Amino acid sequence: MQALPHHYSVSAAAAADGDVTLRSAGIPALRSSSPVQFDGPGDRWSPETLLVAAVGDCLILTFKAVARASQLTWTDLTCEATGTLDRVERATQFTAFDLAVTLQVPPGTNQELARRALEKAERACLIANSLKAPVHLRVTVEEALHATSR
Repeated sequence: MQALPHHYSVSAAAAADGDVTLRSAGIPALRSSSPVQFDGPGDRWSPETLLVAAVGDCLILTFKAVARASQLTWTDLTCEATGTLDRVERATQFTAFDLAVTLQVPPGTNQELARRALEKAERACLIANSLKAPVHLRVTVEEALHATSR
């Protein structure tokens, strides 16, 4: 890891009647629009879906680092992330993030160790730690019947 602080730059631009185009050096541009809940088309990423995706993505990437450091062998990990947007004291904000995580491990793996690694990843996730809404983690650890790859 590079020394802190890190800086991440993104440019966002839009015409009056078009999508927002997000750009950052070295990665493909991404189109964004309002979600259906805010009268958008619902067929593009929105700031809301990007934020919820960032929480789930960060959990998985943090878990990969924790598992590597713990020498925990695993075969597959899925994270279904849901963000709840509500009005609190006249301000619209995310009030909770719920993560339903399913981890598959090889037969004979200590499932409690695997569960603790996921919980450690949730506590260390820098995106979740940067938000004021609580993150609720629900973990399922299963023995894999066969190896899978994503």
